[in-house]
Order: sequence, then structure tokens, then C-alpha cells
Amino acid sequence: MTPPATLLPYLTTQGSLTAMLEAKAGQILRVKVIKEEWQPIDFKNKKILNLPVHRPALAWVREVLLFGNDEQAWIHAKSIFPQPSLIGNAKRLRHLKDTPIGYAMFKKSRTLPCQRHIFKHDGQFKRASIYDWQGRYILVEEIFLHGFITSFEKF
Repeated sequence: MTPPATLLPYLTTQGSLTAMLEAKAGQILRVKVIKEEWQPIDFKNKKILNLPVHRPALAWVREVLLFGNDEQAWIHAKSIFPQPSLIGNAKRLRHLKDTPIGYAMFKKSRTLPCQRHIFKHDGQFKRASIYDWQGRYILVEEIFLHGFITSFEKF
């Protein structure tokens, strides 16, 4: 289950993955929104986010594809913003559209407290991070797609 050495820094960074991807691409990331909508939070994610498991809870869920400097997507990302976390200045997280989430979350700080799990599923490496962003918990799951892995072979 050991990731390739080229992928390890991206899986383990405590800073902005967006910034790392843009540095690798040599340009800003292109974001393709797959969907953004309110969804009920399932039992597993309630436990992960430390929410009451026997009460209904909603989250703003955003799924995107991130593209570097070619036509193949590099990352499939899913962000789960529990409704109680979207207060004050965090309301803007519902209106990111095609802006990378890293621009908002890492604007004031180079690193954020987080709990991270790295695993391999269906041959792809994935990381799930629970960020403590200004006292609000946000779950971000990223799958490193084949297009990203092959981008290392091009140079």
C-alpha cells in the first residue's frame, strides 16, 4: 500500500494541495464542478465529523474534478461542509463555483489542523482529511487519478 515516492508529498502535505498542484502544473488549476447541493450526512460521515449520529444533519456537498496542465483530470475531490459549519465568513464556501477550495481555506494560514487518512481503493490512492478551519470541521476527500500519476512520466 506504499504510494509511489512522487505521490507521497501530495498525499501527506499539511499545507494547500491546491498550491502544490499549481506549482507542478505551472499554472492555475482548472476546476470542473460535477455537482454542488445540500445532502443528508450519512452515519459514517457524521461519526467522522463528530456530529450526533442519531439526528438528521445536512451538508453542502461539492464534487469537482481538478485539471493541471493537460486534458486529463488529476484529482476527483468531494468536500462536505456540515450546515452548522457554514456560518459567518464560512458562508462563502457554498459559493466557490470553479474556484479551488484551497484558495479559501489556506488564504490566512499555510497549514491547518487536520486528521488525515490515506488509503488505496480500486487501484487509486485517496486521502480523506478532516480540517479544523476556524473552529469548523470540513471533510475533504481527494482521489488521485491516473492523469495525475502519468503526469510525472511526461517530464
